[in-house]
Amino acid sequence: MRRYLTSLFLAAILSFILALPAFSQRTKLKPGGWNLFSPQQEVELGQQVSKDAEQKLPMLNKPRVDDYLNRLGQRLAAVAPGAKYPYQFKCVNDAEINAFALPGGFLYMNRGTIEAADNEAELAGVIGHEIGHVVLRHGTNQATKQYMMQAPLAVLGGIMGSNSVGAIMAQLGASFTFNSILLKYSRDDERQADLMGAQILYDTNYDPRYLSTFFTKLGNQQRGSDFFSSHPNPENRIQNINAEIGKLGAATASNNDSGDFRSIRQYVKSLPPAPKSSDQSQTSAPAAGQQGSPARPSGSFRTHNATNVSVSHPDNWQAYGEEQAFTLAPEGGIVQTGNAEALAYGAIMDVYKLNAGSSSGANLKNATDQLIRELQSSNSAMRMSKDQGQIRVGGQTGLSRIFTNNSPVGGRETDWLVTVLRPEGLVYFIFVAPEKDFGDYQRTFQQILGSVRFR
Repeated sequence: MRRYLTSLFLAAILSFILALPAFSQRTKLKPGGWNLFSPQQEVELGQQVSKDAEQKLPMLNKPRVDDYLNRLGQRLAAVAPGAKYPYQFKCVNDAEINAFALPGGFLYMNRGTIEAADNEAELAGVIGHEIGHVVLRHGTNQATKQYMMQAPLAVLGGIMGSNSVGAIMAQLGASFTFNSILLKYSRDDERQADLMGAQILYDTNYDPRYLSTFFTKLGNQQRGSDFFSSHPNPENRIQNINAEIGKLGAATASNNDSGDFRSIRQYVKSLPPAPKSSDQSQTSAPAAGQQGSPARPSGSFRTHNATNVSVSHPDNWQAYGEEQAFTLAPEGGIVQTGNAEALAYGAIMDVYKLNAGSSSGANLKNATDQLIRELQSSNSAMRMSKDQGQIRVGGQTGLSRIFTNNSPVGGRETDWLVTVLRPEGLVYFIFVAPEKDFGDYQRTFQQILGSVRFR
């Protein structure tokens, strides 16, 4: 009897092992590369950028559609590996076939994608692909790479300062919008998201082949160009997906379509025609160097409270960031420069961590010179035009320097650097405006500096 039971046990174990080819053979996917962000910080960043997205995108705002996308998306996200993000799914009233995901699980599906899908499995494939970007942390990985490339220039873009992750996150969040570097994935990112999408389909009993058939369909249609323009098309995309499907084992799909999907697709098709994002290009923001000047600074001020300082700014300016690093800028003061964004009008406050020794033993001039050398070593166009000597800031002695540099809106700009040595490090303020406009902003900058109160 014991031998019989042992044989049954071994047979059960063998059957179990043979029944799991999908997990033993599937491609092992995990976030790669250095990432400055924790999963919780990704959620915070995604929440911030989603607000910008929903202000600028033509949201469909139909609860019936969003509820369906959330039911479907939550079912797919439940089988995704990694951190359990607070996923949410919403529909954009855009006829183009496209979708995108923000860090932390904020996913947006164009109405045109729902209308183009022939069944729920195709739509689920697109959602699974976007969940793959979230799980594999592609957005913040690209953000980290961008920070490391742009850090030398960040003093003019609002993303330089202390090396703390919190400060970097605050400043990246201040400058990122939904169409910024967060969406600039690499072809390898796309390949990984494809494989993850196929795995998610398989694990939720959809036929993963519908992911490759949908991409094939897009490739054969002119309509598909919008998806591929925002999602770089990796080489051998279809072959890669099909090869992964072969590793997953025989398809066990039982729900490739549903009445809910057919009802929702019919409903969105019955709505007034959606505009195309390409048709709205005339209303998009102009490129860097072509912007008009922001509105003049208001004479009314409001207070921004940070960890170690409070400061007042015009009430038609916005404060971005928190803790020890923040940017103050009017609408239109932060402009797009390639894959990044830069401060053209406004002010930055941050804390510079000295390379050696403590701030208590440092000299204000030496610490300021150290900061300036670091800035100039990575900003070849930055030149000091005037040393204004000492200045009082928040009841303490500071130093004032005037620089010129290339402006992200074209021509040259004036940068007013003020430094104060504090226990937390070298606190510095930089006030930025194009040379032709700096005189108009100088009084406002002086008022901001005069309002500084250290804690």
